[in-house]
Amino acid sequence: MKLVDERLWTLFKRHWPQTLTYWSVFFSFGLCIAFLGPTILDLRCQTQSTLQQITWVFFSQQFFLLLGSSLGGLFKRTLLCSLSALCSCTLIISLVFAIIPLCHHVTMLSVAMAIAGLAMGVIDTIANLQLVKLYQKDSAVFLQVLHFFIGLGALVSPLVADPFLADDSCVQGANWTANSSSSSSSSSDLQHLRSTLAGKGTVLHNISQYPLHTEGVSVTRVSYAFWIMALINLPVPAAVFALMYHERLLPCFNPSPRLLDRDSLSSRNPTESGVDDQGHGSVFGCFNPAKLRGRPPSFFFLHILGGAILFITDGIIGSYAGFVYTYAVTPPLSMGHKTAGCLDSVFWASITAGRLAFIYLSYRYTAARLLTFSLVGVILVQCMMLILYYSGVFLFIGTCVLGLCISSVFPCVLAFTEDMLDYKGCATAVLVTSASTGEMVLQVLVGSVIHSRGSYSFPLCGMIASWIGFSLFLLLLLVQRIHRNCQTDASKDIVMTEKPK
Repeated sequence: MKLVDERLWTLFKRHWPQTLTYWSVFFSFGLCIAFLGPTILDLRCQTQSTLQQITWVFFSQQFFLLLGSSLGGLFKRTLLCSLSALCSCTLIISLVFAIIPLCHHVTMLSVAMAIAGLAMGVIDTIANLQLVKLYQKDSAVFLQVLHFFIGLGALVSPLVADPFLADDSCVQGANWTANSSSSSSSSSDLQHLRSTLAGKGTVLHNISQYPLHTEGVSVTRVSYAFWIMALINLPVPAAVFALMYHERLLPCFNPSPRLLDRDSLSSRNPTESGVDDQGHGSVFGCFNPAKLRGRPPSFFFLHILGGAILFITDGIIGSYAGFVYTYAVTPPLSMGHKTAGCLDSVFWASITAGRLAFIYLSYRYTAARLLTFSLVGVILVQCMMLILYYSGVFLFIGTCVLGLCISSVFPCVLAFTEDMLDYKGCATAVLVTSASTGEMVLQVLVGSVIHSRGSYSFPLCGMIASWIGFSLFLLLLLVQRIHRNCQTDASKDIVMTEKPK
């Protein structure tokens, strides 16, 4: 049995420069999305702000990531626009890494993270959209690899930052001293708080109990971590620039005709390439009445249901990463801070491993079958975590299995929905935006429920969300069948109309 399908390997060899470039920009995306949690306390010291002030940086990044995802499709018109946007955004991420150590006020830091979030959102939409456009019905495997690189980047950035994080208070004031016992206690509190903030989201009211100093001299060394990450990311915009040169999209460097003139031709005359590219704009452009006229109702429901599934599943990922530590250190589990701090790393490592495994599975099985397996697995794990809520061992096992099961949902839903719509709609832009929205909104909702109802509501929220996601998927399968019947009836009507001629 061959490990690599010959046809897919042939397609990859034909498009390997573009494919590797899109994969690399998602490494840049992952590198940027995971560094904020571990370094947020050192950034608090650098800006000499309160915890309530510094955690708004999370919101700044997430909100502008959502905005960038919504607007990213505007750059898809030609390959030159797409690659120029990717080159600019990945370069912006490196520049943001480089200037973060110079941000000595929380407002400046929030602006920097907003710019980074906007760049990340544009990368998210363009890379997914271009890869789907490049491989179409064979895009499932390559989307799995694309999202594997997010996990890889998300694993690298905390490893780079860890040696430079402060073990004790990184603000030393002139009017207060700390003896050895209080220093040890402060170090323990900082470790606990850093783990609380290590997820992709946080709850502001859960951190007000930590009275950390804001006046004094900052002694943090986290600047070196950001400069190292800026250097690690620099090859990514260089790779995008090299692809632009390879495709002869830079007339100032190469006056010869470009290699991909067919790309611009296909965008001007979609019928020649067999792909209607009109729908692949921004989310706001998807609601153009001229493009929607004559579409069957099933067309709209496919977009809505696909987006709703990703709203739920990406929301589960964000809320689980954000609050699993808080859940683990509170009764009845009452884990130690170091032990509970490993849960977030286990979760992201299992997501990365799951995406690596699904690269192989995605060309052996259909996206619908993989989605069924993944969503049923998520439900079973969440139910078992709710039943065995008192077992710390099963929390680690469940965290690992949950990451493995939910890791492939985004690329599978994207490939599945685009395939149902024959790559003619706004599916990519709608799905990416819905996923970003769910990731931000569900964290707030789950955090509010935990605060008002207690930690036991955490696995209960996960189980309810899992059932909602699976129910939406079953409804998506039903609408898919209706949509296919509508297409079949429409093709029959066309044939009957053309017969007299």
